[in-house]
Amino acid sequence: MTRHRTWALVVVVIAAALGGCVGPFDGGEQSTAEPTATDDPTPTATPVHSSYEQTTVTVLDGDSDAELGAVEAAIADNGSLQYTGLSNTESLPEDRGMLFVFSGERNLTFVMREMDFAIDIVYIDSNGTITSIHHAPAPGPEEDGNDQEYSGRGQYVLEVNHHWTTDRGVEVGDQVAFELPE
Repeated sequence: MTRHRTWALVVVVIAAALGGCVGPFDGGEQSTAEPTATDDPTPTATPVHSSYEQTTVTVLDGDSDAELGAVEAAIADNGSLQYTGLSNTESLPEDRGMLFVFSGERNLTFVMREMDFAIDIVYIDSNGTITSIHHAPAPGPEEDGNDQEYSGRGQYVLEVNHHWTTDRGVEVGDQVAFELPE
């Protein structure tokens, strides 16, 4: 088990233990009110890579400009964040991704280093046009992913769940729109 999974398990166990100890507090009496339609019994999920800057990435059909899909993406805009990528991530919610930002368009090669799940790797040029898409399977049980190489040309690379692009009809030539924080 990776260190990341071990810590995640410890956090879940502690949270579950504390969950039974904490109840509603309204000055000492427990509430007997029934939940209303506005009460949300499920906790809000913590975004993946919440310490990263985030942006909404929208993919538009290259011919009609119709929206094909969108994800909230963590921004990897420096060497350290780019090296780590999604490798310390156990899974990726369907509406999440990671956007790698480089200073200019170039030939790039991404690997599946220490990945726990399959992804799509989308190369995007400086004008926002998709130049290539790879469907990268997760490394096998005895593999570290370093031998799984996926090359393309772009200034940006978007990583999303495996077959996210296929499920939405995203193709080479489609456009990608997002705003980067200043």
